[in-house]
Amino acid sequence: MCKYTPSAGAGFVPVLLPQTDSITPAQNPSSWIALDCRFPMAATILTGFPLLCVCLLLTSGFAEAGKLLVVPMDGSHWFTMRLVVEQLIQRGHELVLIIPEVSWQLGKSSNFTVKTYSTTYNLEELNQKFKTFSDSQWNIRQQSILSMVLNSSSDFFEHLFLHCKNLFSDPKLVEYIKESSFDAVFLDPFDVCGLIVAKYFSLPSVVFTRGLFCHFLEESTQCPSPPSYVPRIFLGFPDAMSFRERVRNHISHLEEHLFCHYFLKTALEVASEILQTAVTPYDLYSHTSIWLLRTDFVFDYPKPVMPNMVFIGGINCQEGKPLPKEFEAYVNASGEHGIVVFSLGSMVSDIPEKKAMEIADALGKIPQTVLWRYTGTPPPNLSKNTILVKWLPQNDLLGHPKARAFITHSGSHGIYEGICNGVPMVMLPLFGDQMDNAKRMETRGAGVTLNVLEMTSADLANALKAVINDKSYKENIMHLSRLHKDRPIEPLDLAVFWVEFVMRHKGAPHLRPAAHDLTWYQYHSLDVIGFLLAVVLGVVFITYKCCAFGCRKCFGKKGRVKKPHKSKAH
Repeated sequence: MCKYTPSAGAGFVPVLLPQTDSITPAQNPSSWIALDCRFPMAATILTGFPLLCVCLLLTSGFAEAGKLLVVPMDGSHWFTMRLVVEQLIQRGHELVLIIPEVSWQLGKSSNFTVKTYSTTYNLEELNQKFKTFSDSQWNIRQQSILSMVLNSSSDFFEHLFLHCKNLFSDPKLVEYIKESSFDAVFLDPFDVCGLIVAKYFSLPSVVFTRGLFCHFLEESTQCPSPPSYVPRIFLGFPDAMSFRERVRNHISHLEEHLFCHYFLKTALEVASEILQTAVTPYDLYSHTSIWLLRTDFVFDYPKPVMPNMVFIGGINCQEGKPLPKEFEAYVNASGEHGIVVFSLGSMVSDIPEKKAMEIADALGKIPQTVLWRYTGTPPPNLSKNTILVKWLPQNDLLGHPKARAFITHSGSHGIYEGICNGVPMVMLPLFGDQMDNAKRMETRGAGVTLNVLEMTSADLANALKAVINDKSYKENIMHLSRLHKDRPIEPLDLAVFWVEFVMRHKGAPHLRPAAHDLTWYQYHSLDVIGFLLAVVLGVVFITYKCCAFGCRKCFGKKGRVKKPHKSKAH
């Protein structure tokens, strides 16, 4: 007979089945064979070998399927989050996406339930708002905390932070969420709405992100982040900093504490209105059960971490698929020189004409065939070796043996595809974490970083020739690739496990450090230091007084006897 054993998750449920009907388990426990059965009811009804066939044929897990609320972020953030969502659906969980009715990529699947709420803008307005923000990045010479705060007042960020009000203005949707008994919320924290939802409905949350701006991640996790060797965002510093860089790093850390809350000002006002209480970033971020971070220490610099921080860098890396015929033809026609893949990401597809002409001129100076994702007006000086496409299978092209270099804006998705496929990079960072991503690769000798606003045609051409012809770049990126792939569990499986873990246990409070319950002076042990200092000073003072008293007792009388007396004059 098939013995049902409760599963730790929604996957296969281990059972034992006797190999023959004539031997009982008591007589010979080793005669039982292990198999996977996902239906406990079937395990109690069916017996013998027919059960084995049934168990092997069942492909959908419902043993402990849960219900998960998903509040995603639109654009490129959704591409990797969707991988986890789809995997959870395959494991039998019920997923419900809460999204605005106007979006670029969200909800385009029939595998999960989608609940939408109205917006005050249409798709054309959304595109225009993002284009205005994207175009502004071509005029910012250097990213900084201050520039980030100023950008937060743009129409795009205002839309990003305000749309959550529309969600809570829909009473039917709010009531649906309240009555659905979700096990947890799976969210991207960039637009803050998922955090508000988790706090409003008192649901445990799993955050899926590359990281957070400013100091909010280490503050909300109570994770130490020493500025002596952990570089701050936007600076592009390595972890082994010079004295001058460490000074600048400490100043940047101070700037974050002074200015970063202004970046979330609108979001915090919305959160305070919805939650009917004053809200700080710490209030929103600190209750996260698990942080799924799309990075690892092959890509990032080593630093302190907390037990609820799980690293899933490279989750978007997949086995290369056969190229579409069109691209296969381009690759085959490249001959022995091979190809260069050029993309500034899914969200940036055209650039200023003058800069496009400089880039086109540089691409014409190399013998490789360049596949450039570009939807703007074709530069008039485009060379014959450069092919413009509106879309390209980036990962599949990078995985092709003829890929020689990758020109990228240094988004984390592209960087990891370069690492996984072992292709050296020329990096043209534009905004956000891209400067830091590029610096990490450059520090490891896996590519060259250029300032896209200041570079010349010759700079780009020389950088391409360097990463293609200098074997050290290829060797270094292949070394990183081997390190990245040498792991006990795939990032996607790890992400799915921790989402299910939070769903099963209704959170992960055992991973929450006691530091959250301390005041700032207790956290830094200032009260202990003050107490010990008072004790030491007290002991020193008492010792001094005792010694002084003893000296007076021992030598005081002798001193008075030896004092000469004046004779009285008559």
